[in-house]
Order: sequence, then C-alpha cells, then structure tokens
Amino acid sequence: MPPPDSDHAIIASRLMGWFFAAGVPHNQFLQVLGIRIPGAEVDGGRIPDLTLWAKPPSGTVYAHTADLLLAIEIISRGSEAIDRAVKPTEYASAGIPHYWTVARDNAETVTRFRLGPDGAYQEVGQTPLAWLLRTAPADHVSLPG
Repeated sequence: MPPPDSDHAIIASRLMGWFFAAGVPHNQFLQVLGIRIPGAEVDGGRIPDLTLWAKPPSGTVYAHTADLLLAIEIISRGSEAIDRAVKPTEYASAGIPHYWTVARDNAETVTRFRLGPDGAYQEVGQTPLAWLLRTAPADHVSLPG
C-alpha cells in the first residue's frame, strides 16, 4: 500500500484534535501504532490509523489489545475491502470494544461499530465527520480515566 495522502492526514488530524480537546491524554490516543491480533496458530499484526487506549500501551512494536478501547480506520482507495470486511473480523476477535471507519466520500461518513454479545461488531450509527466533531467523544465511546 502507498502511504496515506494529505486528505487522509487531515482527517486523522481533525479526529486527534477532537479527542485531545476532550482531555484524552496524548499517550492514549495514537496514530499508526501496531496492534497484535491473536491467531489460531500464530499471532498477526495490524496498524490502525488511530487508536484510543484505556491506559498508555507499552513500548512494544505490536501492542496487546487488552487496553484498546477503539480502533479507527480512514478508508483509503484500494483498502476498502480490508477495512470493511477483514479488519472488523480481526478486531472483533481481538476483543476491541469499538471500531470506526471514516469513508472518503463528500461527507467523510463515520460509521461506528460496537462489539456485541455475540463477539461481532454491530453498527451503532453513521454520521458525517463534521457533525461528529460537534459532539463530545464521550457521547460515542468511553474515554479513559
């Protein structure tokens, strides 16, 4: 995959500012930190665009997901199938309570998912990014602390 483009970086920056303005510590809302995904025979790894942690992850390359509250993927052209089908299954199997995607459509639609009792993600809402940023992060996910 090529590196993210400037539009991707702008979306990530807007979300980071939103979480930081809500008081989330800078060491608990991170960009492109690798996470360990447990596998049947061998563990794998993914690198979500943004992650929210209950407590700061250790300095490992691929952090364990026990304290991971939210993974966010900004959907890039060419990664739609992985971001919409593969990653949700992997993130759910790792027990990550919340998963959000941000589409690259005109509204920059944010689709929010919550882990259900069956161990799969259930959609809880879709909103334009601009609308989401006018709300409080705590309206959508439990913040650390």
